Amino acid sequence: MSSRATALQPVTAGVVGTVTGFFGSVAVLLAGLTAAGATAEQAASGLAALCVANGALSIAVSLRLKIPVCFAWSTPGAALLVAAHPDSFGTAVGAFMLAGLLGVVTGVVPAFARWIDRIPAALSGGLLAGVLLPFCLAPVREAVVTPWTVLPLVLVWLMLSRIAPRAAGPVVIIAAVVVTVLQGAAGSALAPVPRLVAPALDPVGVIALGVPLYLVTMAGQQLPGIAVLTANGYRPPTRVALIASGAVSALVAPLGAVQLNLAAISGAIMIGPDAGEDRSRRWISGVASGCTYFVLAGIAGVVAGLVGDTPPALVEAAAGLALIGAFVGAISSGVARPDTRVAAAVTFLVVGSGIAVAGIGSAFWGLLVGGLALALLTRRASPR
Repeated sequence: MSSRATALQPVTAGVVGTVTGFFGSVAVLLAGLTAAGATAEQAASGLAALCVANGALSIAVSLRLKIPVCFAWSTPGAALLVAAHPDSFGTAVGAFMLAGLLGVVTGVVPAFARWIDRIPAALSGGLLAGVLLPFCLAPVREAVVTPWTVLPLVLVWLMLSRIAPRAAGPVVIIAAVVVTVLQGAAGSALAPVPRLVAPALDPVGVIALGVPLYLVTMAGQQLPGIAVLTANGYRPPTRVALIASGAVSALVAPLGAVQLNLAAISGAIMIGPDAGEDRSRRWISGVASGCTYFVLAGIAGVVAGLVGDTPPALVEAAAGLALIGAFVGAISSGVARPDTRVAAAVTFLVVGSGIAVAGIGSAFWGLLVGGLALALLTRRASPR
């Protein structure tokens, strides 16, 4: 097989995974920035800055390590902003910087990085499956609400899954994006001009938002991102990823950018079998992802104007179809060992429930409760 042919699949996976992650969460990001006090122009600036930062990180790390290391913005962090309602956008910017610096500390202190690397497969698999569950349920929900647009996508996905399984996900995603753009109500396009925002000198407000932002990003994105790499047979560069994403997050925060992290949901497309059978060449998908982000940065203002805070439901439904394979893989990884299956199920159920306690989402609590169940049940099952 020619090198061009072997490169086509990871390139396609990188492009499709990035487009899926972008359109599947951009509405949440824009709603979070707006709730935090950002103007429309500042939100467009933050979106463009995140695209450039994610693109540069994905290309640099994937090229350097020759494994598919892909980055994204913190969707749980953006959702947290909607509920937190900080006093000002300057306070939110300060919290973005603090969360990034905490990520750097986590990567620099070896004990923290080793602890993250040693999370059992029962927990990482259950966590990833729980994170993927709402997306995989999206086609079911949307098929009831808008059957005439979603059901044809489901039919196309089923047919392609039978005759050309590798093309199923890319085709439905591209089709969903096209239909969404054609059916969407056009707003006012915004120029993605950098808008600097000074962090507020409000230690209490910054800490009150920055620490939960760090926690939900670590539990809801970084750990699932590590789980995706591990589940696909890669040794995750945990310290490098944490330090790089944390440092860049702190750097671009004044442009209105929320925290960066390893790609989890979209990473399942870019790192898994969809990126090709030859695992040694899947790093190409990380480079393709970075290049795609640069293109998306150029249209960030247009997207901010068109999408606004309206969820792209059809794209989310298509993403759910494309992620069913990754969901099955996560479940299989979590329940592989009979003695840890209950802990994996507990983790999955708590994460998939979508609960939020004390401003912290279900991913963190699922990891905590699942870890407790794992410790208790493993001890009970140990030989006398």
